[in-house]
Amino acid sequence: MAVMKVKFNQKKRVKLAQGLWLMNWFSVFAGIVVFAMGLFLKVELRKRSELMDNAESHFVPNSLILVGLLSCAFNGVAGKICYDSLDPSKFAKWKPLLKLYLLVCFFFNICIFLVALFCFLMRGSLDTTLGNGLKNGMKYYRDTDTPGRCFMKKTIDLLQIEFKCCGNNGFRDWFEIQWISNRYLDFSSKEVKDRIKSNVDGRYLVDGVPFSCCNPSSPRPCIQYQVSNNSAHYSYDYQTEELNLWNRGCREALLKYYSSMMSSMGVVVLLVWILEVSVMIGLRLLHTSLESISNPEDPECESEGWVLEKSFKETFKSTLENLKKIGKFNQVEAGAEGADGEEGTKTQAVTTVS
Repeated sequence: MAVMKVKFNQKKRVKLAQGLWLMNWFSVFAGIVVFAMGLFLKVELRKRSELMDNAESHFVPNSLILVGLLSCAFNGVAGKICYDSLDPSKFAKWKPLLKLYLLVCFFFNICIFLVALFCFLMRGSLDTTLGNGLKNGMKYYRDTDTPGRCFMKKTIDLLQIEFKCCGNNGFRDWFEIQWISNRYLDFSSKEVKDRIKSNVDGRYLVDGVPFSCCNPSSPRPCIQYQVSNNSAHYSYDYQTEELNLWNRGCREALLKYYSSMMSSMGVVVLLVWILEVSVMIGLRLLHTSLESISNPEDPECESEGWVLEKSFKETFKSTLENLKKIGKFNQVEAGAEGADGEEGTKTQAVTTVS
């Protein structure tokens, strides 16, 4: 039994073709939107590429750009097919290609669905990428005189100010690295010497943070040095001074920003996928309804359209049988080639003995 079998007359076929033409051009616009989203996400990731550990994060925007371009191309062709279906002479050139085109559209819709899933599932990979990238970037914060790294201080400062965050997981991350350049340290000072000697790696570590970690909403001037020393400041308790520094880590802030962005894009891609599936089903109905016209000379006669000629179970079985036949055919060909090779070897041996 055919799946989604529908009866058509001339008026219904024309309405279906016109509706599909309109839907295809709407899908072209949707493809442009998906392309623009991918481009926007790629630019946003490029802005902070120095703080990311690898290029895997660009998989989603690259996929969105590719899907957007292919959607514009496929739906543009489909719109032309629907327009030409109103004229039998023009539609004749599309008939041999329609089955192949619908098969390509089927696999393309699977790709769109997978891209939508990736938009929701890339959070874990992005979390690791941001964590490692921020950790490495913070180590280069002090290298303002090193070519290739002199921009890192500005990048991290702007990041912490824009996203209201501090450090990788929190402001205490700055206590574990030397973020002050040796250029600005007085090595003749006993305090500096003692701090460097007290560290195994010979680094100048302080319980302080860069100025960009300061919260401007704090009612008192920002305390960015000796943050954990209560006695160094009047009426101060670093555990209760929540407004002094940003408490949220930059990894959490960036992860939330990019995850919400990709989740929104995933919803849009799912809507585009539903639209593409609807267009594919409509095109299949139009294709079968035009092929099943009993009298081509009478365009007003009734016809039947369907999505699948047989049921899902029968279609699945016939597909498996076709695949098995292809496999057996390849085995027979390989066996025939082997037999020909053996016969040639025997003939050569007999000739040699003679």
